[in-house]
Amino acid sequence: MFKNFTGFSLVSEMHKLRQSNRLNPAILKKKSIGLIFVAIIVLVLWLLPTESFGIEGLTQVQQRIIAIFVYATLMWVFELVPAWATSVSIMVLLLLFASDSGIKWICNPSAVGQLLSYKQVMASFADPVVMLFIGGFVLAIATTKIGLDVHLARVLLTPFGKKSENILLGFMLVTALFSMFISNTATTAMMLTFLTPVFKQLPEGGKGRIAMALSIPIAANLGGMGTPIGTPPNTIALKYLNDPEGLNLGIGFGQWMIFMVPLVVVMILIAWMLLKKFFPFTQKTIELKIDGEMKKDRKSTLVIVTMVITILLWMMDALTGINTYTVALIPFAVFAMAGIISKYDLEEINWSVIWMVAGGFALGYAMNGSGLAALVVRAIPFGDFSPLLIVILSGLLCYGLSNLISHSATAALLMPILVVVCTAMGDKLAAIGGTSTVLIGVAIASSSAMILPISTPPNALAYATNLIQQKDMARMGIIIGLISVVLGYLVLFAAGSLHIV
Repeated sequence: MFKNFTGFSLVSEMHKLRQSNRLNPAILKKKSIGLIFVAIIVLVLWLLPTESFGIEGLTQVQQRIIAIFVYATLMWVFELVPAWATSVSIMVLLLLFASDSGIKWICNPSAVGQLLSYKQVMASFADPVVMLFIGGFVLAIATTKIGLDVHLARVLLTPFGKKSENILLGFMLVTALFSMFISNTATTAMMLTFLTPVFKQLPEGGKGRIAMALSIPIAANLGGMGTPIGTPPNTIALKYLNDPEGLNLGIGFGQWMIFMVPLVVVMILIAWMLLKKFFPFTQKTIELKIDGEMKKDRKSTLVIVTMVITILLWMMDALTGINTYTVALIPFAVFAMAGIISKYDLEEINWSVIWMVAGGFALGYAMNGSGLAALVVRAIPFGDFSPLLIVILSGLLCYGLSNLISHSATAALLMPILVVVCTAMGDKLAAIGGTSTVLIGVAIASSSAMILPISTPPNALAYATNLIQQKDMARMGIIIGLISVVLGYLVLFAAGSLHIV
């Protein structure tokens, strides 16, 4: 989908760099060794006697799911293949070895235990959350095709005047706003392109350039927290929170924004003040110019009207009764019927993200559908755990992993486990604001992880400008990330206590 965005060349170069790294002989050798290591671990878990796991009543199917879960964890953590490829392989392994459409002589339910429904495994790709992703992608593609993104950036940045510090704040707020509804990678590429003439005006040795370059990925990462479609971890959390067969909390789009958007605004202001302090401007004014015009025709008007209606329906889902997932498909239908979105545009949807998420959902279904989750709840006394300890450990683990691997992979791994833990703890979680504090907290922790250039695509794009040193990114990433995690959990605790979620 990035081809529709201003600044696509930056995204393209980032992907080319990653691809060249994958083909490096030294890296290929390390990955080959890693794959052998993973295969050995998984085979050992697969072939061990079920009694060795210490879980009473464990079936062979459940044992295989444990092995597949460990396989997914190792593959995502070490990134031996792209994260989406691991997700696809998870679904295939579940279908072949743990479903009612698996290999006949090793999938006899009377011998290996309750099998998964192959339809349910495959349905992970058509989960309502996936529809939410697709609707969000289509909305983003349509707005960029008519130039609405450039027009909005120009209009929204104009009130901030010419003072350097104010323009810095303007770029951060606009980037955060766009990241709530558009891919944060595409938003970063677009906003960095708009900054190119600004960089030329600032002194080469001045710290103002660093502030500007750092502000975009920081704002893009933080902005994604504001809506359920802002980042994949948000939608993953929403899936488990709203699952009718699980927690069934019924958290809507507008409900999410009520407590998350204020958090984003506060974090943007804190980040702005920190950037001003650490990287002060020597040039006090900047002439801002953003090239590009929005198309002025009937299709453009239809896109704008549809976008406004969609956002309003998302925010008023409790009033209308139309859930977030159904609303997401309305712009898809309108744009398809009006010819605004063509079959070629559908090729630009970020299908790798969708496959990544679908694989995580299949893994979650496997744990619950096989009875493994219930078995673990009975075997481990989660009810005796401290709610505060669960929050701290889950937050730190997610924050640490998300700085090193895909945020989506981290969420896909942790969410199913935490759902099991939260279900077992029951009413004890009320002391910290409820289950939503734990699950949405993981989404916040993942968005707050921005220490390294590899932590997020926005970081990688900003680092590629050669205006930022890794030590500067790490310092700001640690400070802003930890503040974001702490404030985020406090907001969730308050929202849970006030029964907003």
